[in-house]
Amino acid sequence: MIGSANLNIMIKAARKAGRSLVKDFREVENLQVSMKGAGDFVSKADIAAENILKEELRNARPTYGWVAEEGGSEEGEDPTRRWIVDPLDGTTNFLHGLPHWAISIALEHKGKIVAGVIYDAAKDEMFFAEKGEGAWMNDQRIRVSGRHRMIESIFATGLPFGGRADLPLTLQDLARLMPVCSGVRRWGSAALDMAYVAAGRYEGFWERRLNAWDMAAGIIIVKEAGGLVEPLDPEASILDSGEVICANGNIFDTFAKAIRG
Repeated sequence: MIGSANLNIMIKAARKAGRSLVKDFREVENLQVSMKGAGDFVSKADIAAENILKEELRNARPTYGWVAEEGGSEEGEDPTRRWIVDPLDGTTNFLHGLPHWAISIALEHKGKIVAGVIYDAAKDEMFFAEKGEGAWMNDQRIRVSGRHRMIESIFATGLPFGGRADLPLTLQDLARLMPVCSGVRRWGSAALDMAYVAAGRYEGFWERRLNAWDMAAGIIIVKEAGGLVEPLDPEASILDSGEVICANGNIFDTFAKAIRG
């Protein structure tokens, strides 16, 4: 696929930051596991990747705004466009030597996500989409799953950790969903969960208390792959609420009913 100039800028930036993270990932696998030492190393790897992304994206489009996990937000001269960036989604996996983490870059124009890239550098899988141009993984067009029976479907979510207050709600979700589906996965990267829905690997995904950079790229990739994406509260905004549910169109309503209760 030959994408727009902006999409090619995003892909190039993701690949460059990915090379840096893969190099650091090889090192973190060899570290003695300690929260302080390994955690500090991963934080430096995260910041280094964000600096690469910021340099690449801001140099190419200096007037665009910027919002990212580590570096906060900056207004651009062009108030209608901004980059939404997560340099390392799946930090805990990275820290533990698990090769399931990603770089996520989205471009927002007038409040709408118009392009997105999710790069799984450890597996060299580049998921990307632009509005009206379909969704892709590397050089292959991707589509959401065609399954329409809940009992044949698998879903993904994030499980609250560290005493987060939304644990009871998630346990209620699981109690309603697990008896009627084929399984639920918790792999630790919301960006890749959404990319996997787009690629038909999962039938659906939901999660609460996310940040905009966790899901912005995933929103357009799922939509362009033929999926449905909504906030858990139909009256809310996905990016503002931090809550999302997505699935293929065949099972979305049944899935959403199970999650929304």
